[in-house]
Amino acid sequence: MRILDKMAPTPHAKTMLLPTNAGGVELVAKFFRALSDPTRLRLLEFLLHEERTGIECVQHTGLSQGRTSSHLGCLADCGYVQVRKDGRYTYYRVSDPRVAEIVLLARSLANDNADALAACVRISAPS
Repeated sequence: MRILDKMAPTPHAKTMLLPTNAGGVELVAKFFRALSDPTRLRLLEFLLHEERTGIECVQHTGLSQGRTSSHLGCLADCGYVQVRKDGRYTYYRVSDPRVAEIVLLARSLANDNADALAACVRISAPS
């Protein structure tokens, strides 16, 4: 069953994709901005199936400890990743597996629209 099928109670009901409360649209946009960085997407994939240490995350990204921690902090602040401290080590894991569904859907849509995305000049690649 598709997500839109679950949302619309009747065939004639108008599907509302965005919240109507104050600040709701901005919050949804912020949700997507947190996923817009390639390093954060790679970290989510790395953490999806098992808990990993910060050291493992640094090794996986190939970035400095500070840059990796910044990305992990963003993911944790936004609720995508749970953090657990145990002695000197910090452990990370994906807090909600639904994030994988969103990323898989985005990947599929990106593949289907690869030419248009490649030609888009309004959104630049992250630096």
